[in-house]
Amino acid sequence: MRIGEVADQAGVSVRALRYYEEQDLLQSERTAGGQRKYAESAVDRVRLIQQLFAAGLPSRSVKLVVPCVDAGIVAPGLLDHLEAERARMSERIDDLLAARDRLDAVIANTRNPPPECDHTQR
Repeated sequence: MRIGEVADQAGVSVRALRYYEEQDLLQSERTAGGQRKYAESAVDRVRLIQQLFAAGLPSRSVKLVVPCVDAGIVAPGLLDHLEAERARMSERIDDLLAARDRLDAVIANTRNPPPECDHTQR
């Protein structure tokens, strides 16, 4: 696949793909004309990288995690690191859920205000 096709299918910029290559997170081959050529699996790889970045992992951690995902196991020396990253993600998820719950309460109160808060009755 060409770089533009991968970018389009994965929903990222061409620049992001180049950055992932610079960070050794993604590999490509070069054609005789010097254009990048990616395997079909590159789209899934890019989506995984995006998910890990969205979860707050720095590129150095992403670089460690991606091969573990490919292999389905982690080297014993990385286990503590991955468990710490997972714990940090869980804390972020809890924070996001709490924020969502507060927004849900505001939305619910706006749609069905308690009588003392109903400003439409003036």
